[in-house]
Amino acid sequence: MRHRKKGRKFKKSKEQKIAMFRSLSSSLIEKEKITTTEAKAKELRGFTEKAITRAKEDNLSNRRLLLKNFSNQIVEKLFKELGSRYKDRKGGYTRVIKINPRQGDAAKMAIIELVK
Repeated sequence: MRHRKKGRKFKKSKEQKIAMFRSLSSSLIEKEKITTTEAKAKELRGFTEKAITRAKEDNLSNRRLLLKNFSNQIVEKLFKELGSRYKDRKGGYTRVIKINPRQGDAAKMAIIELVK
């Protein structure tokens, strides 16, 4: 039974899932727009938005928390650019746009991007 178990499995262990979302989130923060499957984009949205919310307030505990998941470059971009950009916004920093299925296996695809 899946009582109280949130999120999709992606046929991965917990550690593999966290590593995948760290990588995808780093790419999204760095490039501000990536293409991935629809399910991954929807799960990635929450992971990235929590990081951006942390970056809105620059203090030592938030920096240490973000450095557990991201590299120094990504953390600097979060605090300097994205934290100040979304200072007045209460949430909804990302947008998921559905696109045509992938050619090879017809997987549902989506573009996830940071809202300007």
